[in-house]
Amino acid sequence: MKKLEDYVVSILDYPQEGIIFRDVTSILEDAEGLHLAIDSLIEEVKDLDFDIIIGPESRGFIFGMPVAYELNKAFVPVRKKGKLPCETASISYELEYGTAELEIHTRSIKPGDRVVIIDDLMATGGTMDAIVQLVEGPGAEVVSIVCLMELMGLKGRKRFEGYDVRSVIKYPGK
Repeated sequence: MKKLEDYVVSILDYPQEGIIFRDVTSILEDAEGLHLAIDSLIEEVKDLDFDIIIGPESRGFIFGMPVAYELNKAFVPVRKKGKLPCETASISYELEYGTAELEIHTRSIKPGDRVVIIDDLMATGGTMDAIVQLVEGPGAEVVSIVCLMELMGLKGRKRFEGYDVRSVIKYPGK
């Protein structure tokens, strides 16, 4: 049986020289790889005490939703600015080449909710940090931050000292 890492296609020098791009779509394109990815994420969170899974647009939707479904938990999307129809809370954050803004419905997270955040990749941790702030703003608790892949060389995990951070695949470089 193949390991999950075997389904990831690594593309050298993309999007710029010196970068190894870890392509998650190669997991999605293979039924066994997708099944293994979802099962691996379920394994990471199945014993945690939580109420809600949050998944950021767009790959957090892909991986978080089936985990929420399997564990009978609510799923709350975090979207790019302007994509949610009701009242939202938003946060701006820094990207490598500019800024971005994320939003969540204000009705979705309440004080005391226990939340697991699931995404495909942790690099510098900027996006995840913004999501943590959106969750904790109304008084909810981040129980765990779970990523399918983590680029350890970018040290995103350091932003989350005191949090439970889990990754299925850990790559040592960038």
